[in-house]
Amino acid sequence: MFHELLQEITRKKEQLNAVIMAHFYQLPEIQDIADFVGDSLQLAQQAAKTDAQVIVFCGVGFMAESAKILNPQKTVILPDLQAGCPMADMADANALREMKKKHPEAVVVSYVNTSAEVKAESFICCTSANAVQVVNSIPRDKEIIFVPDKNLGAYIQGQTGRDMILWEGCCPVHDALTVAELEEQMRLHPGAKVAVHPECPPEITRKADAVRSTAGLLEYVRQSPEQEFIIGTEMGFLYTLQQACPEKKFYLARTGFECPDMKYITLARLNEALTRQQYQIEVPEDIRSDAYLALERMLTI
Repeated sequence: MFHELLQEITRKKEQLNAVIMAHFYQLPEIQDIADFVGDSLQLAQQAAKTDAQVIVFCGVGFMAESAKILNPQKTVILPDLQAGCPMADMADANALREMKKKHPEAVVVSYVNTSAEVKAESFICCTSANAVQVVNSIPRDKEIIFVPDKNLGAYIQGQTGRDMILWEGCCPVHDALTVAELEEQMRLHPGAKVAVHPECPPEITRKADAVRSTAGLLEYVRQSPEQEFIIGTEMGFLYTLQQACPEKKFYLARTGFECPDMKYITLARLNEALTRQQYQIEVPEDIRSDAYLALERMLTI
């Protein structure tokens, strides 16, 4: 049955001239069947240049929205509309407009983990992979509003020396990691390197040997001569690491390091979405055109 389902998905994908893109946090079987697996920046870059007529996005809502913003003439499908992002929900366009009124000269930098409406109110987007580069591209005399992740924002401030206005948002999954939990894993695995995502709180990133985006963490682990790592990001990424470096050992920084939204998309739901071409993502053109500029500025850096 499993093998037949994989064959059915592949057949329908080819019929539709579709490409399946998946984030590193997706279920192992989704990562395996995807044409491309990556972090938010890699997925945005891939979406911007794909020749496929249909983009099936195995991730969460803002990722599929970004693909549609970059490809207005193509069909973009999110196999399960429940797959959202609590962090993205913490910022809304109306509140951002009010903040911009209070700081009329400020440049708005929005993390890609935001809605299309918030991107449309922003000057430029960033991902955790290029956030430092993006902020460094802004003249130092300019005030910056950073939306919505206060933890990533704090990390960028530390790396760039820039004082930014930080939105009060976070990823609940990464923000839940405590120093006590991390130190317990360090006690259990004293020789392991600590590698974490910058969405973790500052007290966590300060203790880490490496702070990177998911793609950056993968590269760090590949290049490192070390054999054991404590990983401070969503548990789905362990599958990616184990596939890339089967000889190395990985330990999650905390138990229950899971994003439920990243687990909604299953093979059955993916197959159904392809069969019915359902859950197509649409972005109103007035919002899309402004959001496109913010994404395009990011992609050209």
